[in-house]
Amino acid sequence: MTQLSGSPDVPDMGRRQFMNLLMVGTGAGAVLGMLYPVINYFIPPSKGGSGGGVTAKDALGNDIGVTEFLSTHNPGDHVLAQGLKGDPTYIIVQEDKSIASFGLNAVCTHLGCVVPWNANENKFMCPCHGSQYDSEGKVVRGPAPLSLALVHASVEDDKVSFTPWTETDFRTGEAPWWA
Repeated sequence: MTQLSGSPDVPDMGRRQFMNLLMVGTGAGAVLGMLYPVINYFIPPSKGGSGGGVTAKDALGNDIGVTEFLSTHNPGDHVLAQGLKGDPTYIIVQEDKSIASFGLNAVCTHLGCVVPWNANENKFMCPCHGSQYDSEGKVVRGPAPLSLALVHASVEDDKVSFTPWTETDFRTGEAPWWA
């Protein structure tokens, strides 16, 4: 017995092409779904137009709002925040109750300890090996060889923003060692 081409037992070419297309489309969708996070990992995040600045964050990872920050801090306070590259960075409250135009990276230039602010002594005092820095981060006692790194601190949309410091170090008159 011979079968005719219109027989229901043999699918016609249109159905076969549809099934092939469906299988290829499903496979391609699965592969693209797996590749998306991998490709997205290599694309750096950007805020668009912020000029390379990073919004300062508090210990809980929340953006630091200037109005609230200044209402809870006194002139002369040096407060740790998360800065560029996640480094601990000091925000400085000036005598006129405003944010200083610079921030200080809190990492000691001797062995990398986080240097706490000592308000009684009015200087930074490293607990690891005794290095000391003045209120602007300039080294006043070793063994630390260099002053604390500077960052620009500015206020944008009621948030503190840090940007890299590439100009001459105003404390020493030299090119920045951290750039």
